[in-house]
Amino acid sequence: MSERSKPQECMRNIGLMAHIDAGKTTTTERILYYSGKIHKIGEVHDGSATMDWMVQEQERGITITAAATTCFWKGHQINIIDTPGHVDFTIEVERSLRVLDGVIAVFDSVAGVEPQSETVWYQANRYRIPRLVFINKMDRIGADFNGSVASIRQKLNANPLVMQYPLGKEDAFTGVVDLITEQAYVWQEDDTGLGVDFKILSVPDAIAPVIRAQREQVVENLCEFDDELMERFVEGQEISATYLQQAVRKAVLALHVVPVVCGSAFKNKGVQQLLDAVIAYLPSPRDTPSVEGYSADQREARVTRERTVDAPFSALIFKIISDPFAGQLMYLRVYSGSFQVGRVVLNSRSGKKERVQKILRMHSNTRQEVREGSAGQIYAVNGLKDVHTGDTLCDPQHPIRYESVSFPETVISVAIEPETSADNSRLFQGLERLKTEDPSFDYHTDKETGQNLISGMGELHLEVIVDRLRREFKLAVNTGTPQVAYRETLAQPVAGEEKYQREGAGLNKYAHLRLALTPVSPEQELEIIYTIEEETLPSSFHAAIDAGIRNTLQAGALAGYPVIGLQVQVTGGSFHPDFSDESAFTIVAGMLMRKLLCEGKSLLLEPIMTVDVSVPDDYVSNVIADFNSRRAKIANIEMAGHLQALTCSAPLAELFGYATSLRSVTQGRGTHTMRFKSYECAPAQVLERLRGVV
Repeated sequence: MSERSKPQECMRNIGLMAHIDAGKTTTTERILYYSGKIHKIGEVHDGSATMDWMVQEQERGITITAAATTCFWKGHQINIIDTPGHVDFTIEVERSLRVLDGVIAVFDSVAGVEPQSETVWYQANRYRIPRLVFINKMDRIGADFNGSVASIRQKLNANPLVMQYPLGKEDAFTGVVDLITEQAYVWQEDDTGLGVDFKILSVPDAIAPVIRAQREQVVENLCEFDDELMERFVEGQEISATYLQQAVRKAVLALHVVPVVCGSAFKNKGVQQLLDAVIAYLPSPRDTPSVEGYSADQREARVTRERTVDAPFSALIFKIISDPFAGQLMYLRVYSGSFQVGRVVLNSRSGKKERVQKILRMHSNTRQEVREGSAGQIYAVNGLKDVHTGDTLCDPQHPIRYESVSFPETVISVAIEPETSADNSRLFQGLERLKTEDPSFDYHTDKETGQNLISGMGELHLEVIVDRLRREFKLAVNTGTPQVAYRETLAQPVAGEEKYQREGAGLNKYAHLRLALTPVSPEQELEIIYTIEEETLPSSFHAAIDAGIRNTLQAGALAGYPVIGLQVQVTGGSFHPDFSDESAFTIVAGMLMRKLLCEGKSLLLEPIMTVDVSVPDDYVSNVIADFNSRRAKIANIEMAGHLQALTCSAPLAELFGYATSLRSVTQGRGTHTMRFKSYECAPAQVLERLRGVV
């Protein structure tokens, strides 16, 4: 069957997301095994998992980069993206969610909803993606199915719809009962077939009343969103399993409910039923609404594409990697139409036409060439030259530009240099390739110190970057101590004007500008507003003024850090028809911005992190004492299974080396995660310390 002839109703584009160590990659490995994609199960802990193909992933036992694959289950094609759970690599989750139709959220049955689970859940909320929950590790000591369901309701403000009832828990967990079909699926403890074989039994008499009550609860929950089902239920009609599945699917696609199933991926229990639930409840490309974008020539004009193979071709590049054998690969989701090898497509961002050399279906880091790609599918292509993550490829005769992927601000920097000056150019080539792959990574040269700085989302993020430079690019590099990405802002509004006049032999220049600066939330992007008439200041000078403003904001007046949290209004100005040009307005904008930043009261902002710690009772006081020494604020302490869960916020500058400190104060029994929260005003002593260093 060709790519084009596969019906979209039989496709699923899904991702697996969760907190680190919840079991995403282990679950993916079982999905690939039971669907026949692989014939031997690999394990995360010994570095043999199919989807963790990078050396850094295999050594650390964590997922770092989102990997894509395709498998088939009961006549359906399932395109899967396995995403990282560590907060330092949250960009991988963000750009994967941008192109997915559905998500499996994997939760640890002992811990329930964990901090990074919340982060990725709310990322999925932004894209309005239907979800299915798999409560994993039901065999663990302390497994609590009901507690995990309750945490979904409380912490995620979601409406969990329990679809399965666990048979036993911890080491007595043997299977599940499907509340829709009222059948029990039981695995044998001496099973040597890795969970392939299981028994389908009728519900045991001892729990039959519980199952009937649970099924009735499912129906009652669905009645809130389905009037026809409500009618049948009130009239006491028999509700078939098929009809109930259809009602669940309709509610899931409308984002009213989140179906919940359970199992133990590591013990090979419940994954086949999870796959059945993916087919039954998560959307196909045909179930999702038409995709909206902008016309490539008119930025504000809305354009809609039907998600069919007959519509004009359009696709979004959501990930770029460098393959040692295939060169640079661009992962893309095809939203409409079809394309073939050798076809010329338009990059609507650059306006350039590119020729597709190869179309590849990816299985982790291995590739299968196909001749044609069609709507609803995920591929990798190569042969494109000027492309970035978030670019739209489309039919040159029917241009469209889709909303790009948003990238988080970096929060930590490290100085880096090659051991020999001869490797300088190779270092920058390597850094540029890594930046192309990972837009949450950046690098620059400090103008004052001359140091090369790499910036990222956390210590682990930069550790992996440096390791890749050494292994993949064969570079011997040295790194300095981590540096915090401080920012500056204004404490109060300020306004002023500036004239730029230059007279000389044939070099007359003139530009006049009035600006008003207003502080806004640090999370808001810079907004430049023109409240001036066209005849007073032609719009042809706007781009030059914008450039002067943005360039100046790269270094604030307080300590030389980038300025954020500002709204800039261009309130007045004048020009000379003969002596005004773009360069003059870029210069005057820069002069006026520097003047206003010096006149205004500037504030230093420092990145604040949210830290979540899980620790046994005996060590809580040690952890709190350590936090107090780090300018931390304790936000919450609660029981999480047999552990205490602490949540606090603390400046990033005080958290370097925290992993080592936590191991010390808890004798290795504490675990933690850290994620960026916000920028907040730094105390005076921090500014004084920085001024002493700068």
